[in-house]
Amino acid sequence: MKVKVGDTIKIVEMKDEPTYADRIGKVEYIDSLNQIHGTWGGCAIIPEVDSFIVIKEA
Repeated sequence: MKVKVGDTIKIVEMKDEPTYADRIGKVEYIDSLNQIHGTWGGCAIIPEVDSFIVIKEA
């Protein structure tokens, strides 16, 4: 799934971070390792490990 800065996403599952499930936030930046950072909290989403859905495109 292609995600871009400004998209609003919902975290479905974040490996090793069960409290992040169902959090919604806006993508702030994508780093050089393709990890997705945003307003849902301090943890980055790792696309190959974690699952999420885009609920609103920028």
